[in-house]
Amino acid sequence: MEVELRQVTKRFGDTVALADVSFTVPAGQFVTLLGPSGCGKTTFLRVVAGFEKPDQGDAVLGGEVITHLPPNQRQIGMVFQNYALFPHMTVERNVSFGLRMRHAPAVETARHTAELLDLVGLRDLAGRYPHQLSGGQQQRVALARALEIQPRVLLLDEPFGALDRKLRLQMQVDVKKLIRRLGITTIFVTHDQEEALAMSDLVAVMKSGRIVQSGTPIEIYDNPRDPFVADFVGGSNFLEGDVVGSDDSQITLRLGGALLTVARAGEVRPGKRAVLVVRPENLRLAGGDGGGLTGTISFVRPVGPMMEYEVETDGGPRLKITAPRSGITAAHKLGDVVSVTLTNAESCTVFAL
Repeated sequence: MEVELRQVTKRFGDTVALADVSFTVPAGQFVTLLGPSGCGKTTFLRVVAGFEKPDQGDAVLGGEVITHLPPNQRQIGMVFQNYALFPHMTVERNVSFGLRMRHAPAVETARHTAELLDLVGLRDLAGRYPHQLSGGQQQRVALARALEIQPRVLLLDEPFGALDRKLRLQMQVDVKKLIRRLGITTIFVTHDQEEALAMSDLVAVMKSGRIVQSGTPIEIYDNPRDPFVADFVGGSNFLEGDVVGSDDSQITLRLGGALLTVARAGEVRPGKRAVLVVRPENLRLAGGDGGGLTGTISFVRPVGPMMEYEVETDGGPRLKITAPRSGITAAHKLGDVVSVTLTNAESCTVFAL
């Protein structure tokens, strides 16, 4: 079921939570709203759900304007960050709540509830209460309850926020598999860019109540539209320099005492200032005489199979670099004098200043 916001604006006092937002969530897609706290992600979700009424514009579901409909008439399922389970009800009663409130036949309610408990792997825990469950189990109950009413759309408001990292990663996999199996249109809210890139068919990056870029995870990561997206999604290095040459396919930048040639950027011209955006994994460390930008390693951190470095360049910016750990090649050490070069000139993005 396709979901759409049409020119929606929502204010809370002097704060504009959504600013003339128009966006379409394609039917059957898993779409993530990604952005920092206060950017309007949850307000977007609540307008779709009917918990907030827009000051202007409309929410549309399957081509039908639903702005005037109360939440209980929209047939939309929602999982909140705190799960909002009823503490006095068993797992079975929590899951069956939606159908019971709709006065569905008892036999149908029992059958559908049992099917959902099987689907989320909780049939054996049907008689327990929320306080007797782990965080991951509670999350599964909340998901089953949202699916009980056979919603046309599923809304997930940072549902993994209360879980530890290992369980969070496992739940990402489990939930994505389940939603793909059901084929239900899903809107997911998070401020965690790794989570967004791992789970989504499409990502919409939000800033100050607006969607500043949308696309597949690979498009968002490899081709950010502006410095905000480049920095927020994945983190980047920003190197300012002078454009000293160009042709149809590439440009050359002078960064301090080094020259770097990268793929062509549309609005960048010789004689102008520009900023080169480079992902940490697209920089390589070598010995101090290896060409490129020279500097000194000021920070080293092993992170599982990766090494993270910071390099204070000579008269230039501090660079963040990631590299695979290797048992063959010794890692660089704090205080080492190194050269920093590009691994792939086509992987960079250039913005005019």
